[in-house]
Amino acid sequence: MAQEQPSLETLLSTSADKKFLFLGREGIFTKDEIARFLKKYDITMTKNYDDDVVVTIEHSSLNPVEEDISCMAYDNKVPTFSLDEFEKLLSAGINDDELLMGIKLSNDQERVFRLLGNANISEALFVKLLMMYEWHDEEEDNRDDRDVIMFTLRRYIDIKPNEADLLYSYLTLRRLATEATNPKLLLALIGFPNFEFLIRGKEKVTLRETIARNENLDKEVIEKLVSLRDKKVDVALACNRSIELSLLQSLLAKNDEKINESLATNEKIDDEIFNVLLGKEDKVVQLLLLTQAINVERLALIDAHNLDVKLFATIGANEHLSSDVINILIKRDNESLTCHLAENPTLDVSELKEIYAKGIQSSFKYLAINPANSQEMLEMFYQQYDEPDIRIALAHNKSTPETILRTLFERDEFEIHKSMASNASVPLDILDILKVDTRLQNELAENEIFVKEYETVLTYDPKSVQF
Repeated sequence: MAQEQPSLETLLSTSADKKFLFLGREGIFTKDEIARFLKKYDITMTKNYDDDVVVTIEHSSLNPVEEDISCMAYDNKVPTFSLDEFEKLLSAGINDDELLMGIKLSNDQERVFRLLGNANISEALFVKLLMMYEWHDEEEDNRDDRDVIMFTLRRYIDIKPNEADLLYSYLTLRRLATEATNPKLLLALIGFPNFEFLIRGKEKVTLRETIARNENLDKEVIEKLVSLRDKKVDVALACNRSIELSLLQSLLAKNDEKINESLATNEKIDDEIFNVLLGKEDKVVQLLLLTQAINVERLALIDAHNLDVKLFATIGANEHLSSDVINILIKRDNESLTCHLAENPTLDVSELKEIYAKGIQSSFKYLAINPANSQEMLEMFYQQYDEPDIRIALAHNKSTPETILRTLFERDEFEIHKSMASNASVPLDILDILKVDTRLQNELAENEIFVKEYETVLTYDPKSVQF
C-alpha cells in the first residue's frame, strides 16, 4: 500500500533549511510575498530541482521544461501540492493588521487589487481592502474596476454555472446592495461609483439610494449616507424601517415633498410625525391613510384635520386598520369609503356582511371581488345580481366557488375571460383554454398558477433575480 504523503502544514513545520520547488506561473501572491512567508519556517523558495527540495508546488498549467522537472520530482517521491492549496494555506496565515498597515504605508494599489481577487481571505479582510481600493474616473470604463466588482459579486452572490454572465452585470450589484446583511460591506459599497440602475416601469435608482433602503444599516453607515447630502439617499432613508426616530424627525424638518412621501410609508414614524404629515400635500396624506397602522387615536388625529371626503375615503383600502377603527368607519356615511372597505381583504365575514346590509349598490361589485367574503355571500351575489360588474368581479375572485367560475366561463364573454385570466383559483382546464387567447397575456402574466408553471418549464429560480 502506498504511504500517504504528509500534509502541507506538516511539511512546512518540519522542513527547516530545505527548499520548496515552485513550478508554473505566479498566482495571487508574488515571489517576494511567497519567499517572506516561507522564511518564517526557514524554508527557501526555488525554481530548480536539487536534493534539498522536499515539496513541489505546481500551477495548473506547466510548460514542457517544467513538466520534465515535475516528473523528476515525482520519480524521487517528492510530495506535490497544487498552487491553489498553497495559496489557501498562505491566506489563512495572513496577519490582517500587519498586511493592512503595510498597504496603508505604501498605498500599494496593485497589491490591494490582487488580494481582492483572493477568494481565500476572510470577509473582514476583504471588506477592509475593498474600502482601500481607489476607484478610477467614473467616466472611464476601467478593467480593474470591473474585476473588483466581479470579485465582490462572486464572493457574495450565489451564481449558478449557467448564470456567469450575471457577474458582469451592474444590476447584480444592485441585488447585492439590496440583500447584504453586513453593515461593513454596505459601507464599502458606498465607496463604489454611484451607478444608476434603470428599473422597469420606474425611474432610475442609484447604488447609494439602494443601500439606503437596506434595513441592515448600522450607525456608521447611516452617518456616511447622511453626510453625502444626496436628496435621493435622504428619500430612501426616510422609508427605511431601521432608521432611528431622531433621524426621521430630522428628515421631516427638511420639509421636502418627496421625503415626506417616503416618511408617510415608514411604519416606524410616531404619532407626532404622523400628525405633522397629515398637514402636508394630498399625496403624502393619501400614502399615510393607505399604509400606516391606524388605531382609534390616529383616527382622531385624522378627523381633526377635516380632510376632503374623497381623500379621507382612501383609508378604507388600508390593510392595517384596527378592528375598532373598522367598526367606526363602517358606520360612516361616506359611499366612497364604504366601497374601499368593501374591497379590503383584511375585513372579516361579519364586517363585510355589515357593509352589505347598508344597501349601497355601488359597493356590491367590491364585495363580490373581495376574497375574504364567504362562499355563501358570493353565491348570493351570483344568484341575485345578474349584472356585468358583479359577474366580472366574481370571475376575478379566487374565493368564488368552482361551479360558478365554470358557469361564468361558459358565457363566453371576453370581459369575464379577461377577469378570470388572472385568477389563480381558475380550474386548470379552463386556464389552458385561456392561454390560447393572445389578448389575455397581460392578465395571465399576473396569474400565480400560470407563472409557476412557466418557471418550472424554464427551471428558473425567482429568488435568484431581484431586479
